[in-house]
Amino acid sequence: MALIVQKYGGTSVGDMERINAVADKVARMHAQGHDLVVVVSAMSGETDRLLKLAGSAHSSPPARELDVLLATGEQTTIALLSMVLAKHGVDARSYTGHQVHIRTDNVHGKARIVDIDDKRVRGDLKKGRVVVIAGFQGVDEEGNITTLGRGGSDTTAVAMAAALKADECQIYTDVDGVYTTDPRIVPEARRLDRITVEEMLELASLGTKVLQIRAVEFAGKYHVPLRVLSSFEEGPGTLITYKENEMEAPLISGIAFNRDEAKLTIRGVPDQPGVAYRILGEIAGGNINVDMIVQNVGADGTTDFTFTVHRNDFGKAENILKRLGEELSAREVVGDDKIVKISVVGVGMRSHAGIASAMFKALADEGINIQMISTSEIKISVVVEEKYLELGVRALHSAFGLEKAAQSAS
Repeated sequence: MALIVQKYGGTSVGDMERINAVADKVARMHAQGHDLVVVVSAMSGETDRLLKLAGSAHSSPPARELDVLLATGEQTTIALLSMVLAKHGVDARSYTGHQVHIRTDNVHGKARIVDIDDKRVRGDLKKGRVVVIAGFQGVDEEGNITTLGRGGSDTTAVAMAAALKADECQIYTDVDGVYTTDPRIVPEARRLDRITVEEMLELASLGTKVLQIRAVEFAGKYHVPLRVLSSFEEGPGTLITYKENEMEAPLISGIAFNRDEAKLTIRGVPDQPGVAYRILGEIAGGNINVDMIVQNVGADGTTDFTFTVHRNDFGKAENILKRLGEELSAREVVGDDKIVKISVVGVGMRSHAGIASAMFKALADEGINIQMISTSEIKISVVVEEKYLELGVRALHSAFGLEKAAQSAS
């Protein structure tokens, strides 16, 4: 039988009814002979409740103490789940991140895992126990409790799977897998049976919110087979694999989109070395991340420089750019926070030409103007007006036949 690490998120353990359902599933798999490590999040809404409590205690709580507080959410869940498993006759042991020594750096609130001591977990598994571990948390070299940031329980699960060399890491959530695009926009969207780590990383970075990016990175780095499954219904889910050669890769695996985009352009700046650095250096100095970049050279010795940022940073970036515009004697600074990014992703791009032209034709046929383009080996992204988001996604999903293409390996 297999060694499996499972992770259940906040909605999956949201109340005692859900915790009982998780225990039923774990008990059945344990009875089949599987070795099981179960990583859990805090119950749904618990982290927000703790944050509110912290806010009532201090308007800007010390980061160390905030981590101590937030880590208690998962501690409640591991104890309750272990109790219910005991009621099912399953020998289960609960552990905090500190107890299994998930060692992290000392960056409170967004710590990174450095090392895991798996001896205690392996010892319990040899005794036939189910090991229940608190996700989202660890301990630094000085023994301080740390938390891993948003989606940290996913990272805990994948890291444990890597340390234990598990056969599979299963992420249970409120969706039954990874889809070709958001079914709320395209009802014909299909669940993918398999997808590569590369594709999943691209989709996650481009707006698909099924998995936390750091967890996917961990899975790729340590060759952990990762499967996304539903906590609420049975099914095979989606396997995220590093073994691309085992797959009969479709040209395009998915369509991703991101509504949180804004665009800024500074026009008529001197076309000379150092100007791009000056602009982007100032933006980076404001702790603002830049996504897509386009530079156009004019005939009069000046250039236009365009880039996109997160919509939340639009106002701050625009102010920086206006100040720079005066210093560089730019012609004007213009901005647009009513744009979106739509992307097509697929490892099949590597061996097939014509993906870009098919994408651009599909958008043109719908009268959608492309404002910016960015490409990588397995991705093409475009910026369009926000009002065209749903039409663009539907057009591309149809153009590449994703509603009817067989998504599984043969």
